[in-house]
Amino acid sequence: MKYLVILGDGMADRPIESLGGRTPLEYANTPVMDELAQKGEIGMVRTIPDGMKPGSDTANLSVLGYDPRQFYSGRSPLEALSIGVFMQETDVAIRCNLVTLSEEEAGYGERTIIDHSSEEISTEESTALLESVKENLEGGPFRFYAGTSYRHCLIWENGEIPDLVPPHDILGQKIGDKLPENETLRGMMKRSYDILVNHPVNLERKKKGLRPANSCWFWGAGTKPALYPFEERAHLKGAMISAVDLLKGIAVGTSMKVIEVEGATGGLYTNYEGKAAAAVDVLTSGGCDFVYVHLEGPDEMGHQGSVEKKVKAIEYLDNRIIKPIAEGLAAAGEAFRMAVLPDHPTPVCIRTHSADAVPYLLYDSTKERRETWRYNEREAEAAGIRIAEGHTLIDRLLGTK
Repeated sequence: MKYLVILGDGMADRPIESLGGRTPLEYANTPVMDELAQKGEIGMVRTIPDGMKPGSDTANLSVLGYDPRQFYSGRSPLEALSIGVFMQETDVAIRCNLVTLSEEEAGYGERTIIDHSSEEISTEESTALLESVKENLEGGPFRFYAGTSYRHCLIWENGEIPDLVPPHDILGQKIGDKLPENETLRGMMKRSYDILVNHPVNLERKKKGLRPANSCWFWGAGTKPALYPFEERAHLKGAMISAVDLLKGIAVGTSMKVIEVEGATGGLYTNYEGKAAAAVDVLTSGGCDFVYVHLEGPDEMGHQGSVEKKVKAIEYLDNRIIKPIAEGLAAAGEAFRMAVLPDHPTPVCIRTHSADAVPYLLYDSTKERRETWRYNEREAEAAGIRIAEGHTLIDRLLGTK
């Protein structure tokens, strides 16, 4: 038996008036997920423990079977693992986004955060910008490391855990009262704007009508994670397929195989077919019995506030990921169990994460049953199954509980 988790990041939502009171998942054309739901089980699961912030870090740990209350030490340390950053026990890792701030105001604190991802800036452009930041700001206890797209890492030797605000939580707001209380971090963010605002990369982006990545934004601080191998957790050799450093870092921390797919991005336009093919390959000939396929697109479209693009991201997940994976495993004669779910909602109306329960789908290719439901929030709620502890869902997938 082979096992899969197909994770549509931020896929869950709330009813939207322009969609006739339906969510994007309800509205989207998802014949594959709907068919699997009719042959399987749907319900609701809480992936965010009470009192914890609704992030992809805590939620994906939960889905993978690790209780965030026990194993979560911060988001950035997980990303640091992904890009090969060695951390001492006393180091603090901090996520460094390259964001778009408004430029009309006189003072830094008067500016508004327009885009937490600088319009999903390319890794090549973003790395060039970070090099300028490093040349001017790196030194003493602070070291910068380049990641993927707008996502980078700052290591603070013998640092402290500051209270930092995620940029995607304050889109469209003035940043003055959202800046770090720590004077050094706040000063570095202010200086980064002066370094980047007229950088050649950003001047060229403006010429093309693209948003500039004109400031660093620090958030997601944490200490060195202490995870244990997934094979000990599930008694299966596992692989991770994702374009996002956070998920790759979780894989590194849990000793899972990281599968790199050329052309895979964290946006709407990614190499869907490559990810699907890689999943089938690693399960049929790659020596693994479990694969976690992560798609960031629905989450990014939720942050952008785009109903139309979020619907499209969900349809791509259905048609270009789940369909070819299910067909590929069936053609190879492999029996499989599959879980499909979001890690958390990213409602378009608030453009950030929420801690609401999410709908899940469990399908077993060896079992035949026939229900009438479709896979979405409303029908999963009506199905009546509620899992209060998200980290136990994987046991349901594996058939151990």
